Amino acid sequence: MKQPLGVILAGGQATRMGGGDKGVRLLGGRRLFDHVLDRLAPQVAGVALNANGDPARFADLNLPVIADSIDGFVGPLAGVLAGLDWAASEGANAIVTVAADTPFFPCNLVPCLQLAGEGTAHPLVLAATPDPKRGQARHPTFGLWPVALRDDLRAALADGVRKVVQWTDQHDGRTALFPDEAAFFNVNTPDDLIRAEAML
Repeated sequence: MKQPLGVILAGGQATRMGGGDKGVRLLGGRRLFDHVLDRLAPQVAGVALNANGDPARFADLNLPVIADSIDGFVGPLAGVLAGLDWAASEGANAIVTVAADTPFFPCNLVPCLQLAGEGTAHPLVLAATPDPKRGQARHPTFGLWPVALRDDLRAALADGVRKVVQWTDQHDGRTALFPDEAAFFNVNTPDDLIRAEAML
């Protein structure tokens, strides 16, 4: 199976963290971006960063920086679309997205997503973890997305679709279940950063 490209989603406004780029916050003396890259890069054929504003502020990451093509911070689907358009220009057939504020995601994320998508023409898979109430909780910023569906996603965004699972459910999206809920712990607030230090 062809290795997908990786896209780090960092296009949000980080309001609960006081604004700015969450990915540059330090965890164990290294940026969140560095932790995320360490886990993602070995699993994919190449990595880009989805972020808005001046791309020069990320120059030292040495990554392509791709901005949302839809204005107004409409959520992670806009970042997914930007990633799919970039992947199409690179000749890739799929991307895997991860969140810039989630430093402990599984080191086998990509193969598990690919395995869950086997047997479908256009594998569309979200990561999930066990949930005592719902059976499983999906993590919409962690997914395998086929380039073949990018124009469908563009049309859905133009029609006002904002919820990731609303769109993935329309396309028989699957889930890949990961046993460790803590793996998808994300750093939203300064208190979360303190928790992440303890987890590290």
